[in-house]
Amino acid sequence: MHRRHFLYRLSALGLAWLGFPACTRSEKAEATQAAEGATIAKLEKPLDEWRKLVSPQAYAVLFEEDTERPGSSPLNKEKRDGTFICAACYLPLFESTAKFESGTGWPSFFQPIAGHIAKKTDYNLIFPRIEYHCIRCGGHQGHVFDDGPPPTGQRWCNNGVALKFVPTGETLPALRM
Repeated sequence: MHRRHFLYRLSALGLAWLGFPACTRSEKAEATQAAEGATIAKLEKPLDEWRKLVSPQAYAVLFEEDTERPGSSPLNKEKRDGTFICAACYLPLFESTAKFESGTGWPSFFQPIAGHIAKKTDYNLIFPRIEYHCIRCGGHQGHVFDDGPPPTGQRWCNNGVALKFVPTGETLPALRM
């Protein structure tokens, strides 16, 4: 068991004892799907199939909620126009026009593509944070904070390994089934 998962389980037990609700993996993509009015059908695929389709590091981030090391993603330096898509199911999640340099070591955006993200409260570090996932496959992307630039004031801090970049002029890949 990864240390992070151990700490999560330990904190969930403590929060449950204190009367706080603990979210489960099955609640991830559905947590705010209705609230955001999403019309994208959820993709049901067994985890062992995802493991065959993405790199081990991407799998750990997307489906085990791991976090990549800060500064390790080539997407930090990506400045071209284009679209950032989910590394698992290829759903477009962010436009390059929403990307900014946050200085955190992870690709950051001030807003996602509307209806393509699901959010939930994450208690992994005891205090609540807002975690977000691809609404289609449920793949963990990162956390959203209220310290970003205008116009939203939000920082969608994303694991680079959970994204792929498609430059403007190239065809977006078909959504994985």
